[in-house]
Parts: sequence; C-alpha cells; structure tokens
Amino acid sequence: MMRNSSGKTTHFGFREVDEDQKAGMVHGVFSNVASKYDIMNDVMSAGIHRIWKDAMMDWLAPRNGQRLLDVAGGTGDIAFRFLKRAPGAEAVVLDMTEAMLVEGRKRAEAEALADKLDWVVGDAMALPFEANSFDRYTISFGIRNVTRINDALSEAFRVLRPGGRLMVLEFSQLPNDAMQKAYDLYSFNVIPRMGQLIAGDRDSYQYLVESIRKFPDQETFAGMIRDAGFENVKYRNLSMGIAALHSGWKI
Repeated sequence: MMRNSSGKTTHFGFREVDEDQKAGMVHGVFSNVASKYDIMNDVMSAGIHRIWKDAMMDWLAPRNGQRLLDVAGGTGDIAFRFLKRAPGAEAVVLDMTEAMLVEGRKRAEAEALADKLDWVVGDAMALPFEANSFDRYTISFGIRNVTRINDALSEAFRVLRPGGRLMVLEFSQLPNDAMQKAYDLYSFNVIPRMGQLIAGDRDSYQYLVESIRKFPDQETFAGMIRDAGFENVKYRNLSMGIAALHSGWKI
C-alpha cells in the first residue's frame, strides 16, 4: 500500500529525494551490505558497538516473560543479547530488508534460540502487529534510516503495552565543535574507504556516514519521543556522544 505519494521530500544522506523513494533506496543499501554488515560494524567502531549494545541491555534490564520487538533488527544482535539475559523471554526481529534477516538466521545463536525468536519482514512506519502486543521495543542504529521518524515512534507507542518501554540506540552528536570536526574527518575519509575494501561498496557506507550527520541531536530526538506520547524520557551519551541511548515509557 502506498502511504505517501504527495510529492514530499526527505533526505537520503545529503541528497534530497522523494519520500516514497527513500525506503527502496535504504533497502538497496542494506541488501548490498548484508553479508558484511557485522564485520563492518566491528571495523568501523573498533568493536565499540558491542560495548554500546551491552550498555543498552544494562539499562533495559531484560526479564523473563517479557516480549521484545526489535525493529530494524537485521542480523539479530539485540535480540540475541536480550534472550541471553532473559532465557524465559521472547523476541521478534523485524527488518525491511530480508537479506539482513537471512544473515541473522545463519548465526549460531539463531538456531539455539529458534523456539523463542521470530523473524519478520516489515516496515517500522506500519508495524504488522496489534496494539499493546509487546513489553519492550528496541531499535539499534536503525531509526535514522526511517523515512518518517515520527511515524515510527507513533507505531512503537501503539504496539507497546501500558507499562512498556522504548529504547533507541543511535549515533548522535558530540558536545563540542572541535570533537565533532575530528570525528567527521574520520567518518567521511575512513569509513567509505573501509566499505570499499571490506564490503566492496563505498557508496552505501558514504550514505551511512551522511545519515548520521542528518540525525537530530540528543535533546531534539528526546522531544520527538515525548511528542509520540512517551513519558519519563531520558538519554545517556555513549563514548562522549558518538552514540546515545534514549529511553521512554508508555504509561
């Protein structure tokens, strides 16, 4: 179903594109990089993304009996961590790119956790689930790729049960200009070259770097979460703000 053909535009990295084109373009990026995605995450962040995801789990504090929806969950990193900490929980991994889910299913953890884990192809802006279906909603390094972030946050609120919690892990903004410039130099000069070398795809990683710079800062994004209906919204900077965790509750 075409939800938006009004001629509105949005950004795809630093390019302006029609809203109804962006999802397909993002799908192309992640289809291209799926087989090398986990390796590239390790190389790009020197393995620090693993520490950030563990920090996410520390704050989320998974409990047995909970049902998790991990959106843009790709290769399963967050769902696997959640289920290891709460073996009596359940998780659904949703991603718009089937190739990413295929890679996730190949991982050793997927087989061991098969009875507690479902993989669903779907859109963050129109989730294929009933209201009040999940206790926890996570999205890790995915929300900046969504065409209309406000729609995704509204859907997160809809599918969470009262008392449910949203947690977002995303690249963010450093606290001062000098640090930001140094990080930008690394990002724009090194990461696309790594993408070419390791994944054979410079353009996709150029987009990913640009998309980080277009994402709202910590306070702005916290306001967007509140506007979607969440309460007790807080955030924590990771690695001085290279990434940030945002938390909100459906009361």
